[in-house]
Amino acid sequence: SREDMTFDLLRCWQIFQENIAMFMSGVQVTLIYAIIGTLAGFIIGLILGGIRALEINDSDSTPVKVLKRIGRLFTSLYIWVFRGTPMMVQAMFLYYGLQPVIGWNGPTAGLFVISINTGAYMAEIIRSGLQSVDSGQSEAAKSLGMSTLQTMVHIIFPQAIRNAFPSIGNQLIVNIKDSSMLSVIWVLDLFFQSQSLAGSNYRPVETYFVATVLYLILTTIATLLLNFIEKRMNMKSETRDLCA
Repeated sequence: SREDMTFDLLRCWQIFQENIAMFMSGVQVTLIYAIIGTLAGFIIGLILGGIRALEINDSDSTPVKVLKRIGRLFTSLYIWVFRGTPMMVQAMFLYYGLQPVIGWNGPTAGLFVISINTGAYMAEIIRSGLQSVDSGQSEAAKSLGMSTLQTMVHIIFPQAIRNAFPSIGNQLIVNIKDSSMLSVIWVLDLFFQSQSLAGSNYRPVETYFVATVLYLILTTIATLLLNFIEKRMNMKSETRDLCA
C-alpha cells in the first residue's frame, strides 16, 4: 500500500534492532567474500599481469616466443571476457552451467566468481603498475648479476604493487558493493538478508535504507584503513630514499 512505501526513520532503527542478527550475518558474509575475492583476485592478477607484461625479445628462442604469445593471448581473452560481462551474469552462467559437472553450491560458486572476476581487473592494475617502474631498474639489477626472476620478485614487483596500491585497494571497496550481485545464486550476504527482511516485514524502504547505511559504513571504514596503509607505505618509501 501507499502507507507501506512512506519513509519512517524511527521504523528504520526498529527494524535494525529487531533484526540485528540477520544484518550482522549479512555484513560478515559480505566482508568475507570481499576480502577473499580481493586476495584471490590479486594472486590471479599478479600472475596474469606478469604474463601480459612479458616482452617478446628478438633474443628469445622460438618456443619461448610461442609460449609468450599464447600466454598473452590467453590473458587478453580472459580479461576481455570477465571485464566485458556483468558479474551477476557470470555468477548465473557459471553456477548453473557447472553445477551438473562440479555439483557445487551457491556460496562456493560465489567465491569462485568474485575471485576470477576480480582477477581480470587486478591483471590490468598489476600490468599498469609494472609498466610504471623505470626500465633502468631492471638493467641495474641485471648488471649486478640478478636473474630475471630475482629482478621481478625483489625489484620490480614490490615497486609495482606500491604504485598500484590505490587501485588495488579500490577493488576491495568495489567488491564490498558488488558482492551483492551474488545474492542471485543464494549467497547470504547483506543484500540477500535485506531482501528477505523486506519481503517479510513489508517495509522495503526502511529495510533497504538500513542496508544502505551499513554498506556506507563498510566502504567508509575500508577507505580510511586503506588510506592509512597507503600513507605508511609512502612514509617507509620516503625513509628508504633518504637513507639511500
